[in-house]
Amino acid sequence: MLITLDTKSSIPIYIQLRNQIVTGIGRGDLRAGENLPTVRQMASDIGVNTMTVNKTYQLLKAEGFIEIDRRKGATICPVSAFSEKYREKLEGELELLSAEASLNGMNREEFLKTCSRIFGQMHPEQTGEV
Repeated sequence: MLITLDTKSSIPIYIQLRNQIVTGIGRGDLRAGENLPTVRQMASDIGVNTMTVNKTYQLLKAEGFIEIDRRKGATICPVSAFSEKYREKLEGELELLSAEASLNGMNREEFLKTCSRIFGQMHPEQTGEV
């Protein structure tokens, strides 16, 4: 998986790294049971401080995307069941994205098509776009 970070972005590096790992899992580039590089190796590969990678891994662990074992390292977790807690988080984020899209001139149909297209990229088997 290729990691690209934008050092000029207002989004913190550890969040950019987290988002790319989650996207990689969603797309199937990273699969359940697969190990991520060690903190030191990842930091070296992408040119950031080990504390940045450690912060990312701890966040991913807290969110349930990875498990961390001192002997095995960081491992991708199996897909979990859809929870009410996640539904609330998703609705909050979608509300903000919907507001931003609307304020930038996007209509409902266009927004829903965009959501469907992007979700389809994560799960083509669910949209018939295999």
